[in-house]
Amino acid sequence: MIPTLETERLRLRPWRDDDLDAFSVFTADRKATEFVGGTFSRGDTWRRIAMFLGHWQLRGFGNWVIEEKASGAFVGYSGLWKPDGWPEPEIMWGLLPTHHGHGYATEAAARARAYAFEVLRWPTAVSYIVAANLPSRRVAERLGAKHDGTTELKGTAVDVWRHPSPQT
Repeated sequence: MIPTLETERLRLRPWRDDDLDAFSVFTADRKATEFVGGTFSRGDTWRRIAMFLGHWQLRGFGNWVIEEKASGAFVGYSGLWKPDGWPEPEIMWGLLPTHHGHGYATEAAARARAYAFEVLRWPTAVSYIVAANLPSRRVAERLGAKHDGTTELKGTAVDVWRHPSPQT
């Protein structure tokens, strides 16, 4: 079962079939998808939702929908990620461009990270960020993550941002 998490302004909840329309807006937006593989068709968006749900089944953790509590609006997604081939577990986020600049990515990722460390007892976590993705780099910095080298994922060089662990 996928838990629902909350912050002061946000709800991190499981994906639903009716998220397809809102997530399709995200996946069709060139700016929103610039650093996550580019735009997707509606069918590929549906498969992406299915993949996010399957990750929960296979790994016991995954991504949540970020929902604004006050309005119920779909803001984006955030969560925990370690598909096959990933060197370390990742904390990730992605927002609709209309929701940038409100601190939602930082708030959601901080809550997801707390779940990883407190519930799943992860000893460490990183975020893999393309160097040109300045907004995500700023989120990582606000979360207290530190640049920890580079690696290659799926043929792309990415910076490794290491999150502070409660054990340190």
